[in-house]
Amino acid sequence: MEPDETDLRILAVLQRQGRISNAELSERIHLSPSACHRRVQRLERAGLIRDYVALLDARRMGRPTTVFVEITLSGQSDEVLEAFERAVRQVPDILECHLMAGTADYLLKVVARDTEDFARIHRRHLARLPHVVQMQSSFALRTVFRTTAIPV
Repeated sequence: MEPDETDLRILAVLQRQGRISNAELSERIHLSPSACHRRVQRLERAGLIRDYVALLDARRMGRPTTVFVEITLSGQSDEVLEAFERAVRQVPDILECHLMAGTADYLLKVVARDTEDFARIHRRHLARLPHVVQMQSSFALRTVFRTTAIPV
């Protein structure tokens, strides 16, 4: 499905205000409520809208420390990659895991309470991930900008 301009306006609003009512959304994009509702349902069915979530404040949730961890594996076979990916999904402190091109094989985004908590996460989880031969951790000093909105 190729979204038209009206669909893109709907998506732009919903990315920033997922709890907006259909009546308010339809008013914002200048469409009748019933037509707006049909379009949102069509965007959901087409998979352009994958889910609706609540975004939590990591600092207020007691996880103010963000650490980016570069992982290098012992190899690139399907078995090695799949074993690593299965294991990394089981670590609750990892928010994101990306297969990379470049010097590292994977990049992880980890949240922790503080450096001691990260040391615990490292000992209990990261150091036990299969096929890891090198790990480089970088602590974020400050988040300058963050968004979940994809440009439309």
